[in-house]
Amino acid sequence: MENQTPERRQRVLSAIQPTAIPTLGNYLGALRNWKAMSDDYDCVYAVADLHAITVRPDPATLRRQTMEAFALLLSIGLDPDKNVVFVQSHVNTHAQLAWILDCYTQFGEASRMTQFKDKSQKHADNVNVGLFAYPVLMAADILLYQANYVPIGEDQKQHLEITRNIAERFNGIYGNTFTIPEPFIGKVGARIMSLQNPNQKMSKSDPNPKASVSILDEPSVIMKKFKSAVTDSEAVVRYGEGKDGINNLMAIYSCCTGASFDEIEREFEGKGYGDFKTKVGEAVIEELTPVRENFNRIVNDKAYLSECMAKGAETAQRISERTLNKVMKKVGFLLKYCLLYTSDAADD
Repeated sequence: MENQTPERRQRVLSAIQPTAIPTLGNYLGALRNWKAMSDDYDCVYAVADLHAITVRPDPATLRRQTMEAFALLLSIGLDPDKNVVFVQSHVNTHAQLAWILDCYTQFGEASRMTQFKDKSQKHADNVNVGLFAYPVLMAADILLYQANYVPIGEDQKQHLEITRNIAERFNGIYGNTFTIPEPFIGKVGARIMSLQNPNQKMSKSDPNPKASVSILDEPSVIMKKFKSAVTDSEAVVRYGEGKDGINNLMAIYSCCTGASFDEIEREFEGKGYGDFKTKVGEAVIEELTPVRENFNRIVNDKAYLSECMAKGAETAQRISERTLNKVMKKVGFLLKYCLLYTSDAADD
């Protein structure tokens, strides 16, 4: 029987920015699922620090948060031997491909991006070209690795759409070059809302410290936040219209315990909101404690972090260079190895 090369598994790419520590909503909605993906997909995960400088962060803070974000990816269970986990700025192909793709992106389609409009209003004193070209760098992040799937939220649909448009345009001009990525439709995580305003999504940028739970919060802090969570005056644990606070707490409890809403209603029948909030807090503490303990251990092991960063960057560089060299050749750039080959031939 002839030896057959195993077919490459389909690839999933996702990235997080090194800003504030992710919330419980980020974890339950996305991060918790990343570990499971590696069983079925070839997974590439990045800390997108190049994206972070559009708002000119403090340099020391950016370095610290980049290291913490990388440590956090390992802390949620991403095995650096099974996944490609790296820091974006450690792989120079991202910036190189982004410039090339800038030249294949129309000004009109980039100017229609709603996130640019939103961020321009929030940072009116620093509306820079990098902020405008942000979606093209994101497209480069995805297309470099020939990703088949990209897990996205509602606020990122436009970014994947422009990525697909750029890839299809380039492929139409030069032939098949990029894999056209699809949105990843996996196990749907709950949309976790603010504990103080359950009509708004839980956000790490919320100015009210009681509104969100960081995945690194200490147990006592977590419990205090859930005990002060907004509910309603009915005092009955059930899912229903007009009970946004309780609906949110039920969604969190369901994600952490696996219980259905019907099971939750039966469990807390005849019990008050105080008992329910305590149980939700305990379930969240149990869910997040391993992550916090892993993080505290890994973030202080600088040798291990450096080793994992170097390994991830090396693998990401090797994979992405294949795509970049293909693109550069098709566009018409003279590749370095072509010069070396020509020189060697002349010497012969």
